[in-house]
Amino acid sequence: MKRLVFILPVVAFVVLAIVFYGNLHEPKSSALPSALLGKPAPHLTLAGLDGPDLTPAGLSVPGKVTVVNLFASWCIPCREEAPQLEQLARASGVHLVGIAYKDKPDTVRAFLAEYGNPFARIGLDGDGRAGIEWGISGVPETFVIDRYGIVRAHFGPLDQTALMHDLLPAILAAAQ
Repeated sequence: MKRLVFILPVVAFVVLAIVFYGNLHEPKSSALPSALLGKPAPHLTLAGLDGPDLTPAGLSVPGKVTVVNLFASWCIPCREEAPQLEQLARASGVHLVGIAYKDKPDTVRAFLAEYGNPFARIGLDGDGRAGIEWGISGVPETFVIDRYGIVRAHFGPLDQTALMHDLLPAILAAAQ
């Protein structure tokens, strides 16, 4: 009986270690649940950064898939996903729109000067109301909108794996 008292915690530890180790190496999807999936994108008008206002019409380009990325200059994961957005911006057939969430124009400009500006258009969401309409839980978040204005996919922070295995296939599916 005394032996069991010493062996049982060791066995439990080994089992937990195996489970945790397995979860570390299992690829996770960056897809997030969203109430907007299968529904029209929110119809908002936002002040434009250094350009015209971002209107619902500005969210789409006929025949192209639109990718909307909500970001902020104060957001560390936004800085980390910047190279993926630059890569995405070079892809043909994709219209990339940014929404600066709870940010000021000067800090957004500084952020874009440092990390690059992959966006065709940028709207300012200084008070966070657009973030509420999009149903985000934080930044960065990315939405894929088909050519009919329907939200087809929703993702959290993008790394190279998420870009290749999640976002690009979602864009291709939305283009169909």
